[in-house]
Amino acid sequence: MPQQFSFGAIFEAVARGLEPERPALVHGDQRRSWGELAARSESLAAGFQAAGAVPGDRVAHLMRNGPAYCETLAATFRARMVHVNVNYRYTGEELLYILDNSDAAVVVYDAEFAELLGRLRHRLPTRLWLQVGGDAPDWATDFEAMASAGHCLPPQDHQPTDMLFIYTGGTTGLPKGVMWDQGALWGLMGWGAPSPLEPPPESIAEHVANVKARKGYQKALVLPPLMHGTGLIIAMGTLSKGGTVVTLPGHNFDPGEAVSVCQSEACDYAVIVGDAFARPILKALDAGIGSIATLGVMISSGTMWSPEVKAGLLKHAPNMMIVDSLGSSEGLGLGAAAQTKDNAGAATKFMADGNTLIIGDDMKPVAPGTMGRIARGGLIPRGYWKDPVKTAATFPEIDGVRYSIPGDFAIIEEDGSFTLLGRGSQCINTGGEKVFPEEVEEVLKTHPAIDDALVFGLPDEKWGQCVTAVVEAHAPVDVEELRAHVRRHLAGYKTPKTVHIVKKVPRAPNGKADYATAKAMVTG
Repeated sequence: MPQQFSFGAIFEAVARGLEPERPALVHGDQRRSWGELAARSESLAAGFQAAGAVPGDRVAHLMRNGPAYCETLAATFRARMVHVNVNYRYTGEELLYILDNSDAAVVVYDAEFAELLGRLRHRLPTRLWLQVGGDAPDWATDFEAMASAGHCLPPQDHQPTDMLFIYTGGTTGLPKGVMWDQGALWGLMGWGAPSPLEPPPESIAEHVANVKARKGYQKALVLPPLMHGTGLIIAMGTLSKGGTVVTLPGHNFDPGEAVSVCQSEACDYAVIVGDAFARPILKALDAGIGSIATLGVMISSGTMWSPEVKAGLLKHAPNMMIVDSLGSSEGLGLGAAAQTKDNAGAATKFMADGNTLIIGDDMKPVAPGTMGRIARGGLIPRGYWKDPVKTAATFPEIDGVRYSIPGDFAIIEEDGSFTLLGRGSQCINTGGEKVFPEEVEEVLKTHPAIDDALVFGLPDEKWGQCVTAVVEAHAPVDVEELRAHVRRHLAGYKTPKTVHIVKKVPRAPNGKADYATAKAMVTG
């Protein structure tokens, strides 16, 4: 196995080895060079320790996208502390729960959340409150003052087993902290190999030499929130290779701004989350706004998206590769699917390495053509923070090998590829038949009038659950026409019994489905 390293050691070495003026962070008018990122993250890391925090303590990141998030991330790793992502949509008890559950010693937060935290702080064990922007209250410290103070961090004994938490709300229950070793994540990012055809570095010094030797550098347009796994992992990977993370300054996703920034910054690759980002981007491009011609790769993770949208994007960037990366907070690298102009519009088929299995209820691999659950071995998390029961259920041993089973279902094919069906926790049981919402959603979105759709089950006396849909349309459309459209492509029992046309299909900031709100739209 190649060498595992911590991101604390990697960031520190890369920051010291690169030209100080090389760009690291771009966020509207705000720009940070690698020299600035190195100095500011060191000062923050030393400030965390001066406040009494020690290696292994948790640092909660309650921030929207921006330089402060990445600076805090780098400082956390350099101080050998543990990143905790906090959903900035949480309020009251939800926010209290995640800060308390993680035992956050340090909380770095945007000024807009000061009033809310002021009401909760007396119930928390936090040592240091650090406010980004605005006038910090008397119980908090100013982020900018600490970042620019020039504090020096003593040498740290970084280890691949230094951790990172990714809190996931999942589909049910309270948020769960997924515990990742940083060395495992480094491995899932390719061990730092300069390219798939080159060997990984044997030392951090060799890695830095590889980074410095490249003629260009990668500039990533990160469109999802950094507080979600998709955006976070891409930002980490970009910075670990001396690249530039580009984020948008607005609170709401602006597709016109996204493609304009992509063009003006000449971004090399971009990360999105499915149709919630891709469809608006395609509309902006079709309207003549901006360009994605500089992109070599567009990555999507976290949800399925439509083949026709991919084909439309490839017309605007014929040299681009579109990659569907299948993963979750509990398991990265479950599978991947790639499309170029040569197979644009093809159905999405995932391929995986030997560490991914499709298993049945007996925990054995299923036969081709059979549905089963996706199980991932190899580099996987330690488990859930403070939850041994759920850890045992999600990360069981199969034939002496530990696997992650996040809950996704798929059908395996003869050639080893598999078709994703969706998350089992959202599966609808109607008249004894199983219906995966994502399968019906994708068909609804192929109708020319539909921009987005969510499908879920509601209680029904006759069927147990009835398949129900909410759809977002950009043109007048008849509900029965939509039902007939589904019936032409799928078995009759998968056709929604009712379809509700809504102004906006509810999704989280990262583009993932908000099924609870969708159901409330229908049930009142």
